[in-house]
Amino acid sequence: MDYENKLVLAPMVRVGTLPLRLLAAEYGADITYGEEIIDHKMVKCERKLNEHIGSVDFVEKGTENVVFRTCNEERNRVVFQIGTSDAVRALAAAQLVCKDVAAVDINMGCPKAFSVSGGMGAALLSKPDLIHDILTTLRRNLDTPVTCKIRLLKSSQDTVELARRIEKTGVSALAVHGRKVADRPRDPAKWAEIADVVASISIPVIANGDVFEYDDFERIRVATGASSVMVARGALWNATVFSPHGKLPWEDVKRAYVRKSILWDNDLKSTKHTLKEMIMHHSCLEYPEGKAVIKSESLADLALLYEQEKYFEFVTRNRFLVNGNG
Repeated sequence: MDYENKLVLAPMVRVGTLPLRLLAAEYGADITYGEEIIDHKMVKCERKLNEHIGSVDFVEKGTENVVFRTCNEERNRVVFQIGTSDAVRALAAAQLVCKDVAAVDINMGCPKAFSVSGGMGAALLSKPDLIHDILTTLRRNLDTPVTCKIRLLKSSQDTVELARRIEKTGVSALAVHGRKVADRPRDPAKWAEIADVVASISIPVIANGDVFEYDDFERIRVATGASSVMVARGALWNATVFSPHGKLPWEDVKRAYVRKSILWDNDLKSTKHTLKEMIMHHSCLEYPEGKAVIKSESLADLALLYEQEKYFEFVTRNRFLVNGNG
C-alpha cells in the first residue's frame, strides 16, 4: 500500500459503506476507508461470498445482518477500520478480514460517546501503552499494512510525542485529524499542528480537516507537508470533490449514489442516512424530497423517488448476469 500523494476517503459511520466507497473511487479517490466497525461485532461474524451480487460479506452468525461488505473491485484500496480497546480482540477482528482489504486501521480519533465510553476511539489517546500494545500486536501477526487515525492532543508537543510512539510500533502510515476532541466540526482545523507531526516523524502522514474543494487537497498538502490528504464531509456532500475536472451537480451525484446502493443491495438505513446527510447540507429535510427519503421503506421506494426505476428493475432482473460488475 503506497501512501504517497494519495487522495483518501475518510472513515464515516453509517456513511462509508460500499456504495460511497466505490463512488468516491470512481471520481478519483485512491484509498477508501470503511466506516468504523467495533471489534466485538466483527468477531461474531463469518465470511460469506455473496454470489447474488458479487460481494464478500461478513455476516453476524445466526443472522442475516451484514456487518461489513466489500468486493474484489476495491480490494487494493479499501481500509478496514476497527473500533477497539483490546489488542487480542482487535487482532481477532483483523484476521477475519485482512485477506480481503488493502490495510487495517485502528480508530483513535472518534470523540462520540459510544466510542469513548467503551474505551475506544479518542479514549485511546490518553492510553499510549494500550495504543502500543494494540498496534504492535497487529503488526507482529498480520502481513496486511496497519495504520491508525488520531486527533490532536491538548498541546502540539503532546501530539508529536504520541506520533513518535506510534511510529515506533512499525505502522505504515498515520492519519491526523487537525482538531482536538473537544473541537466541533465548525471549528477550523489546525493545519499547523499537523505540520508539526509531519516534521517530527518519517512515516507518511495523512492530513485530515477542512477539505471541501479539489484545490484544498493541494492547499493542505503544502501547508502541512503531509504525504496524503483525507476528506470526510466534503466527500459526503459531493463525492466528486476527488475529481480534478471539477464537481458535478450534487443532484447527479445523489442519483449515482442511489444506483450504487441498488447495485450492491446496500443497507436501507445506511442509504437513507447518507441521502439525508446530503440533503441537510444542500437543502432541507422538511422539503418534499427529504420527507420522501424519511418515509422510504425500501430501495425500490428510493429508486422511484430518484427516477431510477428502470435501473432498479434491470439490476433485480439480471442479478446473476450483472454480478456486481455494472
